[in-house]
Amino acid sequence: MNIKRIFFVFLTAVIGAIVGVYAFILIVKPSKEIVTIEKQAVPAALYTSLDSAVPPNVPDFTVAAGKSVEAVVHVMTKAKASNNGNSYGNPFYDFFFGPRGGGSPNQRPVMGSGSGVIISEEGLIVTNNHVIDGADEIEVILNDRRSYTATLVGADPSTDIALLKIEEKDLSWLTFGNSDDLKIGEWVLAVGNPFNLTSTVTAGIVSAKSRSINILANRNQPMGIESFIQTDAAVNPGNSGGALVNTYGELVGINTAIASRTGSFTGYSFAVPVAIVQKVVADLKEFGEVQRAFIGVTIQGVTAELAKELDLKEVEGVYVNGVTVNGGADAAGIKRGDVILSIDDVDVNTNSQLIEQVSKHRPGDKVNLIVKRDGKRKQFTVILRNSYGSTDLVKEEDGIFNLLGAEMRELSDKEKSQIGVNYGMKIEKLANGKFKESGIDEGFIILKANREPVRVISDLKKVIASSDGGLFITGVYPNGQVAYYAINLE
Repeated sequence: MNIKRIFFVFLTAVIGAIVGVYAFILIVKPSKEIVTIEKQAVPAALYTSLDSAVPPNVPDFTVAAGKSVEAVVHVMTKAKASNNGNSYGNPFYDFFFGPRGGGSPNQRPVMGSGSGVIISEEGLIVTNNHVIDGADEIEVILNDRRSYTATLVGADPSTDIALLKIEEKDLSWLTFGNSDDLKIGEWVLAVGNPFNLTSTVTAGIVSAKSRSINILANRNQPMGIESFIQTDAAVNPGNSGGALVNTYGELVGINTAIASRTGSFTGYSFAVPVAIVQKVVADLKEFGEVQRAFIGVTIQGVTAELAKELDLKEVEGVYVNGVTVNGGADAAGIKRGDVILSIDDVDVNTNSQLIEQVSKHRPGDKVNLIVKRDGKRKQFTVILRNSYGSTDLVKEEDGIFNLLGAEMRELSDKEKSQIGVNYGMKIEKLANGKFKESGIDEGFIILKANREPVRVISDLKKVIASSDGGLFITGVYPNGQVAYYAINLE
């Protein structure tokens, strides 16, 4: 078969096919049919209509932001430049308090700033302790630029929370939310005054809960309570003391710290949960100090390595590696080697989770613990105690008196002028206690404790809390005699 014949056969077949199709259309006339293909629904997270101004399913922060900016304030502080008073020509005084003269007369005061949150229409304001610590004057500026002088109701260095008061009524304020109900991935807003930029709102999600970063320990607070809410909402210097709110505009935390090598925001910020803030505020209002409760154990989180070392079947709970003699846990029957699984039905798997749950209580409160011992779960009821080993609720002055045997008060302006100092705590009355045992007499004026200035009773308490059992007191008697005392607190 040659090539011409093959081509002829192929051409005949093509022409026949065309003629056949055309004849079919003319004779049969098939009906037209439209086939519809259903368009699949695309999730809003993956598809957004170009005609839509606001993408669907994106949370609306405007209501929460509107509530928050009116209730968040700018806190400005002023502290006098360091002035150690006159030396009276005494070399010991010069050594402990610095040279005579108290600094240059042109020395400017130390200024500071942060944020705060109004929590009542009568002017109660929550902020961080480190925002107002050491301040001689505290100014609060509202979002509408009204300015007030604030008084310090009380402060708690162990949680880095302070409570202020301004004299005004009918203020915008934030209600407390429930930080325990926060979920990882939930949207939150951070509201404050970074870099003195008022009414700044940033958004992020809850990145983690019950986070400990040892920032309070680095501020000489070895008993600090750290169980922070971690977020990725941008927080910068000046945000400290500001609000962390949920999408309903409820206060769920007080912004406190950032994780940064530069001093500015680089990805993570930390807030004190409002569950802790509420309890601290209630204690400061009623007692002037926080009623700290203790179980009476030393603990460590259970890791895979520890579980293997102790032959624990599961990696869960918090391991008890020590029990305080005559403490609450000891009285309840908890022993070294037990693993605490929960407190009042709340699971605890880290030290910070356990500390957070206990921090919500006062001495004398009962808590129910589920403990694993020898592979079996047991329930214990522990009556919490204070740092003095009792279940009593004590005021700040009572606690100091019980420990040191001294009633003290701040110096009056007249006394400061007569003695030539800017601050001090005068011992009004002595009873049996550490001070009397050390030879201190009534009338002695405490100026420093462990080299830290003592302006108010909380300053002395702070030093005692961070000491390792020793207290070095320096001061002066009203006649100008300088004295110093070493006190064993154990």
